[in-house]
Amino acid sequence: MAQTTLGFGIGMILLGVISYVVTGQESVTALIPTFFGIVFVILGFVMRDEAKAKHAGHAAALLAVLGLLGSARGVPGFFELIGGGEVARPAAAVAQTVMAVACAVFIGLGVKSFRDARKARELA
Repeated sequence: MAQTTLGFGIGMILLGVISYVVTGQESVTALIPTFFGIVFVILGFVMRDEAKAKHAGHAAALLAVLGLLGSARGVPGFFELIGGGEVARPAAAVAQTVMAVACAVFIGLGVKSFRDARKARELA
């Protein structure tokens, strides 16, 4: 899961930087995914230490839940856009939806990883 967390963190960093550039560098809030991504990258490196992997994995899962909750508000705007409507900040709606979906996928992968680890401990 460490590699997944690192890759996810890098993806969040890129999402934030791209969002910031696309929006004309008007608001630092476009970099929010980057800040999340930096923490995910740090947690991914911490997870490489077997003694700390469990705690770092749980911290990453919690961070993904917070990211999902914080970015989910952009999803209705995204559906408004793809339905042909208009929203005040279309780039924000798209970026928030990408972050929400990515965090939801990460949570699912984390739950699977936790289950697999539990099964492995029970078999050992």
